[in-house]
Amino acid sequence: MPHKIRRSTAPPPPAGCPMGSCMRLLGGAWTPNVIWQLSGGPRRFGELYRDIRGISPKVLTTRLRELEAKHVVVREVAPTSPPSVEYALSELGRELIPVIDAIVKVGTRLLRAAGATVTSQVAPRDRG
Repeated sequence: MPHKIRRSTAPPPPAGCPMGSCMRLLGGAWTPNVIWQLSGGPRRFGELYRDIRGISPKVLTTRLRELEAKHVVVREVAPTSPPSVEYALSELGRELIPVIDAIVKVGTRLLRAAGATVTSQVAPRDRG
């Protein structure tokens, strides 16, 4: 006897698929790490490069440019000699921090459930 086809009780996806848009942004290699490091405040390129172990200068430059183009990161050039450039999260970028935090917490639980040792450059924040 065939199984009865059940209808989904989930609401229909919003027009334009905003979830997919956000996941494409966060799915870029090193993107969550860059956003996470900027969550502590404005940083210069060298500071970010030093703190994100394993990233190449080329990839960091690419990620920062992409995030700036998507209005997640703000690039500010100080009129000094030589010019100093700082990167900071925009208001939109700051909205991503709780999202990344939630993903890290679930990922940590998944790794522990699988018996893996949790070693991540992006650690869950203590919001308490």
